[in-house]
Amino acid sequence: MSLRIAFLASKADVAQQALAELETRYGHVSPEQADVIVALGGDGFMLRTLHSMVDHPAPVYGMNCGTVGFLMNEYRTEGLTERLQDAVQEIINPLSMTAMDRQGGVHKELAINEVSLLRAGPQAARLQVSVDGRIRMPELVCDGALVATPAGSTAYNYSAHGPILPIGADVLALTAIAAFRPRRWRGALLPSNAMVRFDVLEPEKRPVMADADSISVADIDWVEIRTELNIRHKILFDPGHGLEERLISEQFT
Repeated sequence: MSLRIAFLASKADVAQQALAELETRYGHVSPEQADVIVALGGDGFMLRTLHSMVDHPAPVYGMNCGTVGFLMNEYRTEGLTERLQDAVQEIINPLSMTAMDRQGGVHKELAINEVSLLRAGPQAARLQVSVDGRIRMPELVCDGALVATPAGSTAYNYSAHGPILPIGADVLALTAIAAFRPRRWRGALLPSNAMVRFDVLEPEKRPVMADADSISVADIDWVEIRTELNIRHKILFDPGHGLEERLISEQFT
């Protein structure tokens, strides 16, 4: 039985060219009708596709028409149907972010890679860090902090010197960004079911923004982050090039 494929592409010229070529060769159906969704672009577009297709049952197979492409497979026009039939599926649970701004507005977003807090002014942020309702760090002075999933541990978390987490490890990375006090604090590994809360200290003097996979909330008062087990993103990879292999390989480059 032939696969019904929905192609989605970023606005980049190379992705749009790939879209035209693949639709001509393999046909095209809507995401609602598709057995599989093929995303053409980079990691940013893959994240947007996963978020927008969260209510669709079809898995998503990415082909890299961008830069890094950590979540993507190699772009090739030949043999796509066979590649999709042989692909290995990974399941990813996103993070749920609940943030309250200083005006009392509550914002809820999902993040596949990480939820980050970033200073929004010239002075370092002052954060209080709690885990499962218990204050673990009364004061963290830093440029920011983030909570990353295993799938997102090679992204912003890694550039902030956080650890790479194996898929299936059932842990989250709590990583500081340019920590000033405690000096050189290296962060923490937490169970995946932990609830992390950041309270912003001196928010008038030291404003902070929150970001969930590039969806930003300004002037926040507090943020709570937990794994959303009720949402399961399905991503397809070529055999031998799944997330587990990529996470291991990244540590030897």
